[in-house]
Amino acid sequence: MSSSAFQKEVDERTNLTGSNKFEMLLFRLGKAPGAQQSELFGINVFKIREIVAMPQITAMAGAPQHVLGMVNLRGQVIPVIDLPSVIGCVPETGLNLMLVTEYARSTQGFAAEAVEDIVRLDWNQILAADHTASVARGLVTSIARIDDGQGGTRLVQILDVESILQKVMPSEQVEVKQDQIGPAVKIRPGSVVLAADDSFVARSMIEAELKALGLPFIMTKSGQEAWATLQEIAADARAKGQPIQERVAVVLSDLEMPEMDGFTLTRNIKADPVLRAIPVVIHSSLTGDTNERHVQRAGADAYVAKFAAKELADALRQVLAGAVAAAA
Repeated sequence: MSSSAFQKEVDERTNLTGSNKFEMLLFRLGKAPGAQQSELFGINVFKIREIVAMPQITAMAGAPQHVLGMVNLRGQVIPVIDLPSVIGCVPETGLNLMLVTEYARSTQGFAAEAVEDIVRLDWNQILAADHTASVARGLVTSIARIDDGQGGTRLVQILDVESILQKVMPSEQVEVKQDQIGPAVKIRPGSVVLAADDSFVARSMIEAELKALGLPFIMTKSGQEAWATLQEIAADARAKGQPIQERVAVVLSDLEMPEMDGFTLTRNIKADPVLRAIPVVIHSSLTGDTNERHVQRAGADAYVAKFAAKELADALRQVLAGAVAAAA
């Protein structure tokens, strides 16, 4: 399929957020050393702004390793990252395409060899990744199982954009500074923040901020793990005659996660007559008005783009203060 055809499909994405589904772009970067064939990689279509033939790249003095240079894309100058070299692959036919992505209110291009398909998946087809070379370097967040059309299954490595950008352009990552996020936040003794994110880098940043704010937390790696943890806490609270708010002060969730996404997690919480009192803050790299509207419809109490430390601290203070006022 041509790049223009793929672009048409990207532009015509329907709203899948109500059914724990998403669409993933499949692409190839070349062969890894010792591999017999080119492996498939994936990225959520929501993060793809467009796919273009590789434009002319202008070299950039002092560019970080893996940054090919800059391109002028209709008046916007963006960096181009050599994705095969980051992952450790060698393209067989060259860097033919550029995937223009929007991540955490920033735009960048990823060089790729070829685009193969767009597939619609349920998040329960996505498994947390544990045992690949790329995962060992923190570059793959999960593995997708896809029907190959012949009774078998193809495995697709879903890239961790947070980790890749930190590896290539660490100066772009925002540090947690106490003077920006403000003083510690007090919550009910015995209660915690329940956080969920499948990215190692994102979890590290969230943990650093919650510690700086003095907030005790439980960290989980998927919406499904967070939901199971929440149900366990709720059952224990019920057995002890405690309101759930005395155990969980707020849920802080990513959107893109294996097994259960953040939209579904939020809807599950808000549909439960006991759990709905817990405020939910969405913290995601899927920025933009459309995604923010999806979050509002799911019932979340706040939405913060990754990784804006001050905005996250402000959102947590606001929803926690609102929860205390509602309980009074």
